[in-house]
Amino acid sequence: MLEHGGRIARAVAHYGIPREQWLDLSTGVSPHAWPVPPIPADAWHRLPEDEDDLLDAARAYYGCEHLLAVAGTQAAIQALPKLRPRCRVGVLAPGYAEHAHAWRREGHDVALLPMADLLARAEDFDVRVFISPNNPTGERIPAGDHPVGAHPVSESFSRSATGPVAPGERRRSQGELLHERRWDIVDEAFADMQPYAFLQPREGLILLRSIGKFFGMAGARAGFVAAWPALLDALREQLGPWTLTGPTRFAVTQALRDTAWHRSARDRLHSESAALAATLARSGLPPSGGTDLFQYCLHPDATRLHEALARRGILTRLFTDPPALRLGLPPNDASLARLGSALRDILP
Repeated sequence: MLEHGGRIARAVAHYGIPREQWLDLSTGVSPHAWPVPPIPADAWHRLPEDEDDLLDAARAYYGCEHLLAVAGTQAAIQALPKLRPRCRVGVLAPGYAEHAHAWRREGHDVALLPMADLLARAEDFDVRVFISPNNPTGERIPAGDHPVGAHPVSESFSRSATGPVAPGERRRSQGELLHERRWDIVDEAFADMQPYAFLQPREGLILLRSIGKFFGMAGARAGFVAAWPALLDALREQLGPWTLTGPTRFAVTQALRDTAWHRSARDRLHSESAALAATLARSGLPPSGGTDLFQYCLHPDATRLHEALARRGILTRLFTDPPALRLGLPPNDASLARLGSALRDILP
């Protein structure tokens, strides 16, 4: 398995620092979680039901009709490569490594490319995987190049295996229709800070959204896929029933509908991210990129910095190619001051 942030139990064992003394900045999860109310007893007792209010709440929040609830975007990342025969896949790099890992594991030919090359070489790949904002760099697809706006919406997703067939032409299966199209996958797990309507996705465009990051509900393991109906049907079959638990469905429905909290959280996170960037710059570690949920700092000695901070009970996310640290938002002013003080001690 690949390395990820948030592994406090392992850090406790390795460094011998009690859990309550750690400042965990290793994830991009908001430190201010949406306040989950008490879960109704029947959410624990009954099997989850797809006919509840979850999709209605998600359609209103995302401004998109065609959605599938999944157990976090990770579930979709792992399942999508299973829906195509071996093909050529271009993946944004540096970026969330699970994308390339999942496509390679299913036998696909994967090339890692920077944003400009991935945008320019559409004809070279059957599938392109973008991350916007990118994790960990914060880079975004330029507005004029975003696949959401690059093509008109298809006519009611009209290409269908059940449509009319010309004399002598074999009716193609839905599976064949899925495979013959190029796909653009855009992982927007960190996009809630600057929301825009999904629009109705065109055929070939797959958008991924997470509940864990902006809502601070990583433990719920919930997310959504927006795509054309045939792709969502195939993905649903691949994932099987009950992808989300009943308690998760209840909590996410309420969170998506809490528009007053959405506005307040966006303002708060924007301010706190700016404060983190300023503290890093004053402490000798200016950010090279970031979002309203994390800052990304290139540094040739990132491994040493990561280790020195960990020995002070501050956990960051280390990247080695290129060497960099990603730092999530401290939960309060005291934690931010603690980080600044530690960096000033460590850096020359």
